[in-house]
Amino acid sequence: MKNDNRSPEFLLNAKKYDKASDAEKKKMDEEVKATATRHIILIRHGQYVMDSEKKNLTPLGREQAALVGKRLADSGLKFDGLVMSTMARATETAEIILERMPELKRISCSLLEEGPPYPPVPAVDHWKPPHSEFFSESARIESAFRRHIHRAPPSQKEDSHEIIVCHANVIRYFVCRYVPTSWLIC
Repeated sequence: MKNDNRSPEFLLNAKKYDKASDAEKKKMDEEVKATATRHIILIRHGQYVMDSEKKNLTPLGREQAALVGKRLADSGLKFDGLVMSTMARATETAEIILERMPELKRISCSLLEEGPPYPPVPAVDHWKPPHSEFFSESARIESAFRRHIHRAPPSQKEDSHEIIVCHANVIRYFVCRYVPTSWLIC
């Protein structure tokens, strides 16, 4: 299994670990433990025009994004980066937020695009994507989770504050998935 940074044991050399003494195992365990904390702020894009093809922000959505940008800039926190969905409404929201923090490192990620990870329960009449869409979208959003939601690496010595601007379904998936026993409660 490929290391996805969520569990320290994935950073261990399993063959060396199996042959190590208890004291060596304890030392190896300590070497892969994170000493810093990643603080991740999940932001849903602002209100957008639903019946246009581009789905850009409305004037209210731009105002919402500006207020979030002001709040973050005035928070006193040092942000380390911003990752945004490549969809227009999320990118536009992120760009407005970044007007208040122009020096902030930014990355666009298509894995964060909106999509239905699961069929809605209860079912809704106004939206019925093909069932096969749930399989591909769920896999993509899980990939986004594994890429962006993980522990700080052992090499990171200071806490970080990171911003992710994306969509409601993606945020909902991340929040439900985050807890290791989330399948019991979501």
